[in-house]
Amino acid sequence: MNRPPAKTSGSSQSRSRYGKEVKELQDALNQNKIEQKRDAIRKIIDAMTRGKDVSMLFPDIAKNMETANLELKKLVYLYIINYAKILPDLAIMAINSFRKDARDKNNPFLRALAIRTMGCIRVKQITEYLMDPIKESIKDEDSYVRKTAAICIAKLYDVSPELIEEQGMLKLLENLLNDGNAMVVSNAVCALLIVQEIKGKPMLQLNTYTVQKILTAMNECNEWGVIYTLDALALYQPEDDKEAEAILERVSPRLCHQNPGVVLSACKIMMKYLDLINNPEVIRSNAQKMTAPLISLLGLGKEPEIVYVALKNINLIVQKRPIVIEKEIKQFFCNFNDPIYIKLQKLEILAKLANLDNIQQILHELKEYTAEVDVEFVRKAVRTIGRCAIKLDKAAEKCVTALWECLKTKVNYVVMESIIVIRDIFRKYPRKYEMILKDLCDNLRSLEDPEAKASMIWIIGEYVDTIENADDLLASFTENFKEEASVVQHATLLAVMKLVLQRPNDGMALVQGLLKTATTECENPDLRDRAFIYWRLLTTNPELTKQIVFAERSPISEASFTIENELLDKLIENIGNLSSIYYKKPESFVKKLRDVINRGAPADADDIGDGDGLINNGLTSDDAPNAQDYQTSSQYQPSTQAPSQIQQQPVDLLDLDDKPPVQSNIPQQVQQPQQVQQPQNPVQVQQAPSQQKFPNIRIPYAEVLPATQPGQQNQIAGLQIESAFQKNQDKIVLELKFTNRTQDKIFADFAIKFNNNPFKLQPDVLEVTTQRIEPGTSFLATVGINTNGPVCGDPPQMPYKVQVALKSNIDVYYFNIPCSLTVFFGPNGLIPQQKFVEITQNPNIAKKAESIQLSIDPQAVNIYIKHSQKKDLKRIMYIQWESEKIHKEMNFYLIQQNWLMK
Repeated sequence: MNRPPAKTSGSSQSRSRYGKEVKELQDALNQNKIEQKRDAIRKIIDAMTRGKDVSMLFPDIAKNMETANLELKKLVYLYIINYAKILPDLAIMAINSFRKDARDKNNPFLRALAIRTMGCIRVKQITEYLMDPIKESIKDEDSYVRKTAAICIAKLYDVSPELIEEQGMLKLLENLLNDGNAMVVSNAVCALLIVQEIKGKPMLQLNTYTVQKILTAMNECNEWGVIYTLDALALYQPEDDKEAEAILERVSPRLCHQNPGVVLSACKIMMKYLDLINNPEVIRSNAQKMTAPLISLLGLGKEPEIVYVALKNINLIVQKRPIVIEKEIKQFFCNFNDPIYIKLQKLEILAKLANLDNIQQILHELKEYTAEVDVEFVRKAVRTIGRCAIKLDKAAEKCVTALWECLKTKVNYVVMESIIVIRDIFRKYPRKYEMILKDLCDNLRSLEDPEAKASMIWIIGEYVDTIENADDLLASFTENFKEEASVVQHATLLAVMKLVLQRPNDGMALVQGLLKTATTECENPDLRDRAFIYWRLLTTNPELTKQIVFAERSPISEASFTIENELLDKLIENIGNLSSIYYKKPESFVKKLRDVINRGAPADADDIGDGDGLINNGLTSDDAPNAQDYQTSSQYQPSTQAPSQIQQQPVDLLDLDDKPPVQSNIPQQVQQPQQVQQPQNPVQVQQAPSQQKFPNIRIPYAEVLPATQPGQQNQIAGLQIESAFQKNQDKIVLELKFTNRTQDKIFADFAIKFNNNPFKLQPDVLEVTTQRIEPGTSFLATVGINTNGPVCGDPPQMPYKVQVALKSNIDVYYFNIPCSLTVFFGPNGLIPQQKFVEITQNPNIAKKAESIQLSIDPQAVNIYIKHSQKKDLKRIMYIQWESEKIHKEMNFYLIQQNWLMK
């Protein structure tokens, strides 16, 4: 019996058909007619765009680079750009054609096309062959070629930065800033900004002359060139307010540009330079120039995406300077056909623009929004009413009345959101709006959202003395206590505690059952531990329980809903970029920026050097202490004594009394001094310690004066100070970073003074050398410190802090600066062997049996007290200092007097 013929599979037929198409394209590419070649390459690019692999045609297409037809050449270049990274060996075949086209003397467009294609081929092996054509193109007589070469340098810097710098390309790029053509200048600025972003260091050196060149070029270049020049101007710091005003005059016409990107970039310049101007009238007039352009971005006919971007940036501008938009609130009323994301953003801006003059108009609009069908929009509208009540004390009653009307609607999601908002209002204005308590309690049955339940329970607990049936209401919430969300359980437990403390007869039975359930049947460890604490407090000290439960709460204000000033300043610097949309710093979501910042960060302490190497380089074998004779951090066993006992018996714990010496912990060299062999070269032994240098530990800054803390005389707030004591070689210095967070104050003429302290620290001079600190700017000052100040008899407390008084031209500020004990360590704490033996053999010395670990800085440095001597009311401490992060297995010895355990 004959079998039927086998059927060809679909995949085999497809491969055969594809192979036939490739063969046809190869034949067409080898034809002499330009039209056939052009059609073939178009088909190839179409297939390439749809994801098909046509790389096998690379040699056939590369042959067609030597054509005089510009359209065909563009198609060939497009193909090569796409496959150069995949086939770098074949891409080298096209280099000669690129170099030839870049030197074509007749057609500048061909030269520019070749240069542009060179910049798009991101292959490191090819970059070296492109240097000569680019050097010639950057000096080309045609401006179109020069501007193309500028962008090409920036693209190639991303591929091979070392080669670009070695060939001096960046210097040639800087020279283009003096070009007579505006487009060349703008492209040079763009290229330098790209290189600066990649390198992480300033590349665009701006001065008065360069800024004037950029401003002149801005009048003639296209819209994208304008954006790049404005971004460059945003990096410039004017010398004075007069220069800032002059630049604003030149930039302000760009606010009327039809491109929204240009408008936002111009607003970025305006916002930055307004912080540098002192004249209030100039500030107001320039701020009002931004009003109409920003409102025009919200006009009818604009794409909703553009409107959304504009609203996100306006939200930042309004928080910084409300006067820009404060009279245009109607522009932010929601239209019925607005997308939800635009409606929510408009409500956010309305909350920021609300004041006593327009609150009635805003409330009327918000009440209408609460009748909408979109649940998310309605919730946001109710929340906005609550924000207005918290922001405006004098208008709070009107806002509460509006929320009262929302409660009466009996719409479930409106009622729940109203209760959440009213809780915050009760926190802001306690015991002020009790008339709505009855309506709140009438809506208990309709609560489904956990946050709304927790808010209602909190209100009942807060007014447990006013609501007569508070015990019954709370009992209804405890029926399903185990099934409730965590936030509801915590709120219920706190409210019942308030009930039993204010009405013991009504709440005792309820609290007993609830505490038993929370401690035995609930799996939430936080809830269980809290219940145990409350139970113990109730049984031991009811008065203390009342103080804890009714402790003063943190205040709630409009600042809780706004962006922090530091982040706000950073976002305003990035107006028009994605950062102003996400409300995040660029490095938090752009990996390349984050890598650049990490690359520029100081090396980790682990990379400083290996301890063994340092020992071998700086010490002889006789000088190095025997590590086996000392306890390391891994060998250290902490004391098991109770904390209370440690506090009551500090002397016994430290073992610094005059007990007999313990021989087992003394090094072998010290126990048998007669066996110590003197080194052959005593001079070398004495000089070795001075030659050994160890790097200082860099102490991170701590915020010692927040911007919200006012001064002592004029009560002026807004000055933020971050500070740290540092060790600069052998000198102690104090670094102070001043930041002006005010809108209109200028800080200057600083003077500093220390209170008496145990280490006798005092500044070398009282005056702090700084420049005038304008609003929104920072300045880093360094103050020399000496140890010749008045002595303080009290021992230092850990963590050690120095009390400081700082006087400025505006006010006097008092604060404490943390001080790490590492700044008191010398660059070399080694004691010569002979001296160590002589001191430790003194009969008055008390030998230490165990080591004491003290935490003194973030680098986890451990101090071990080795020996102690009390003589003439002075106690000399011999200390071993270990730090795995700084010098592995290195031992240092110090002598400290007058301050520890007198």
